[in-house]
Amino acid sequence: MRIAYWVVAVLLAVFYAYSGGKKVTQSQDQLRPMMGWVDQIPMRLVRVIGALELLGAAGLLLPPYLAMAAAVGLTLLQVGAIITHLRRGEARLIGLNIGLLASSVATAWLATAWR
Repeated sequence: MRIAYWVVAVLLAVFYAYSGGKKVTQSQDQLRPMMGWVDQIPMRLVRVIGALELLGAAGLLLPPYLAMAAAVGLTLLQVGAIITHLRRGEARLIGLNIGLLASSVATAWLATAWR
């Protein structure tokens, strides 16, 4: 179980560190080609989402009880992302979000099973 946890946790941490880093450091114009939703959300909120993703990525690499909290937080971020895409009529774009949601739920479960 520990190996499975670390494989999934590290992959998620790398993804969220990359994604969160982009949201925190890049301008709205730079983000727009990859994330069309940045036009409808204030950049301050985009930066907060990026910071939460960076914190979640770091949290996944902490002891299991803290990593579980990070995984739950990342799960909630993906629920919000799916809702945002559905409200924008972008149902075809939620495949990645569903995959990340499933991965973060699995990570939370593996963190609890590790104890």
